[in-house]
Amino acid sequence: MEGKLTRRTFIARAGMAAAGLAVAPYAFAAGDKPLNVLLITADDMNYDSLGVTGSKVAGISPNLDKLAAQGMRFENAHLAIAVCQPSRSALMTGLYPHRNGAMGFEPIKTDVPTLQESLHAAGYLNGIMAKVAHLAPQSKFCWDHVVEAKDLSNGRDPVLYHQRSKEFFEKAKTEGKPFFLMANCQDPHRPFPGAERTAAQKAKLVADIQGMEKASRYYKPEEITVPGFLPNLPDIRTEMAQYYTAAHRCDESVGQILLALKETGFEDNTVVVFLSDNGISMPFSKANCYRTSTRTPLIVRWPGKVKAGSVNSDALVCSTDFTPTVLDILGIKQIPGVDGRSFLPILKGKKQDGRDQVFTVFNQTSARKDYPMRCLRTKKYSYIWNPWSDGKTVYMADGLTGLTFKAMQAAAASDPKIAARVKMCQYRVPEEFYDLQADPNEMNNLIADPKYKARIEEMRLALAKRMTDTKDPLVSLLKQSTRTGKEPK
Repeated sequence: MEGKLTRRTFIARAGMAAAGLAVAPYAFAAGDKPLNVLLITADDMNYDSLGVTGSKVAGISPNLDKLAAQGMRFENAHLAIAVCQPSRSALMTGLYPHRNGAMGFEPIKTDVPTLQESLHAAGYLNGIMAKVAHLAPQSKFCWDHVVEAKDLSNGRDPVLYHQRSKEFFEKAKTEGKPFFLMANCQDPHRPFPGAERTAAQKAKLVADIQGMEKASRYYKPEEITVPGFLPNLPDIRTEMAQYYTAAHRCDESVGQILLALKETGFEDNTVVVFLSDNGISMPFSKANCYRTSTRTPLIVRWPGKVKAGSVNSDALVCSTDFTPTVLDILGIKQIPGVDGRSFLPILKGKKQDGRDQVFTVFNQTSARKDYPMRCLRTKKYSYIWNPWSDGKTVYMADGLTGLTFKAMQAAAASDPKIAARVKMCQYRVPEEFYDLQADPNEMNNLIADPKYKARIEEMRLALAKRMTDTKDPLVSLLKQSTRTGKEPK
């Protein structure tokens, strides 16, 4: 029998559905407001690209700054892996790539449970906008509503994001269902507005190249700041200006999605989560294990529950924590055996033990080239292991395809420091260790410094333990190649 659905009844029914028990169809009255979830992602946005996270670029992110003022911002949130498809797979399974099967650009294993399956069983309407193919196989993600990137001007038109997200919210209202929407903005992914296109890119994007170029504000090189891990060269400033133009357009898309949420009456009963899938597509960022690779500007707004304007600077959280956190918030049965854990206590303003380190990985670029990396980081130190580095293999990823790396290569001929950075980028070394308090941009590798010998060995062992706990197939190679010789405690 259908009838009025209270919050308590909804949670009970959701738990039954998630447990595999039959649940009759329901309807809820206008006065009842089950909790919804809106996840907004940026594509290749660096942590420090927002005003609220320290950017000095004028007017770069008014909408995201406002969202942060209404919720909680995390200063030490990291992605499990810093490349688009595997990053999203980790988000939606709570598992590291070597556990869910999406090591690179492969689908997850069919026996791996997903967040969307749990939500679908609990009666949620699941929607996705753009980056649809980056969660595969599609059958595992139970999408009820799909908006492809091509219907959003290649994922870059704020007006279309407003229109299409509003359509989804109205659909949820009409069907009388709570919802989960993953709204993926494809800014500020390459190619940036104003960037020179190759002939192949022009041919591929001929239908929507105008939309790719259109922006309400175009930043100039003199208006921007160059990240500390890159040299301040003219061509780099030019490319960074293009990047910030795209980042600002992303902020506008976020604002339009949030406007649609408010216009449809869902603002007060929707948990909004914002993050980037990985760092900027530049040398030493995306497709690596550096701090700027995996650090993400995580913001959570939950009206009436999360303190407005709060900042968590203590806990290290990981994208594998997203799925268990959402299920915890909604009162839906947890998926057993995931690698992540709920950070709901933190959202409620409490401290949570065991948040002093984070484990991140990398496996394969979008060009299907393997460069396995593993990292353990704390607030003070980072240890990175690069088993692919042999002095001969050359690293190549899309972050090295634009003006920036070419400018670094040109400057290397007369600048020994830049020459050393170019060599490090291309060949790396088997082990890296950084003191983040003295060197937040991870420029000075201290792996051979005797002062840090004990700390390095401690972090090697801690990394081995995390790899063992998550059944990482590379753990035996780590022990062998680093001569640790000890079993992790």
